[in-house]
Amino acid sequence: MLPGSWLLFIGIALVSFLVQWNLKNKFKKYSKMPLPSGMTGRDVAVKMLQDSGIYDVQVTSTNGSLTDHYNPANKTVNLSEGVYDGNSIMAAAVAAHECGHAVQHARAYAPLTMRSKLVPVVTFASQWMSWLLLGGILLINSFPALLLAGIVLFAITTLFSFVTLPVEIDASKRALVWLSGSGITNSYNHSQAEDALRSAAYTYVVAALGSLATLVYYIMIFMGRRD
Repeated sequence: MLPGSWLLFIGIALVSFLVQWNLKNKFKKYSKMPLPSGMTGRDVAVKMLQDSGIYDVQVTSTNGSLTDHYNPANKTVNLSEGVYDGNSIMAAAVAAHECGHAVQHARAYAPLTMRSKLVPVVTFASQWMSWLLLGGILLINSFPALLLAGIVLFAITTLFSFVTLPVEIDASKRALVWLSGSGITNSYNHSQAEDALRSAAYTYVVAALGSLATLVYYIMIFMGRRD
């Protein structure tokens, strides 16, 4: 690696670990704080969708932990078991966040539209970039175009990471506004919901910055191949 690269990547890996660790701790902590209303994550999701005038999106349960997501292809809000059946602050925050994506979809939110259009390209890039980058580094002097192709594909995945940021942040904002306005959260527990979603957002920020740092590293290798 280039001088200082090890420190950069170790630093990013450490920050990523700390952010993930913090998110898991927040999830555990706020999952023990029940909603006064007793509503489950499913109840919250259904109500937010209905309040937003959305009736063609299904709320389903999915296996695992922190596997919650919105699928625009089949219009489903997929909640992990702990969120789907849970009646905690965390369950409400996560359910509302995923419904925030459904609202984005219904309102044709531009960054989400762009992100959705990038998915097929990113899928293709993810399948081939590692092989191109590896082969490009091994053949850097005889076939530098191979590394360049890998860098282009990696740049696409990096762009995807940064496009994801406003999508996730906006979904959280929509969730928090609705949670407060609908009375699901109150002055005593709204800050916990906000803290939970902020911790989740940090994971996307770290992932995007880590991807950018890695992209710069490969570009530096390509630019210095004749040194």
